[in-house]
Amino acid sequence: MEENKVDMFIMANGRYFESFQIPQIRDHLLKLDDSKWTFIQSLNLKNPTTTLIVSLLVGYLGIDRFMIGDTGLGIAKLLTCGGLGIWTIVDWFLIQGATKKKNMEKLQQYLF
Repeated sequence: MEENKVDMFIMANGRYFESFQIPQIRDHLLKLDDSKWTFIQSLNLKNPTTTLIVSLLVGYLGIDRFMIGDTGLGIAKLLTCGGLGIWTIVDWFLIQGATKKKNMEKLQQYLF
């Protein structure tokens, strides 16, 4: 794939991934053929900051976990009112990392 396309993708979407993953993503994108570029561009990546805000406001309902695709954890948080509030507070610190992890998993489906 063209280097300028890859750099534009990294600039536009770098905040959706952990910083240590960016060089690996760049290397894999450079090796990718142009036929997959449309799929890469159309990925629906979740914004970690938005997920954190949702977690702060209604995290006790599990909506933050539903947003990133953790349906089982979302149901568990909903049924336990966020683990009686404890799980909700823990998620305030973990939800951004979980969102970035899910984004990487989604991207890896197209890279490998």
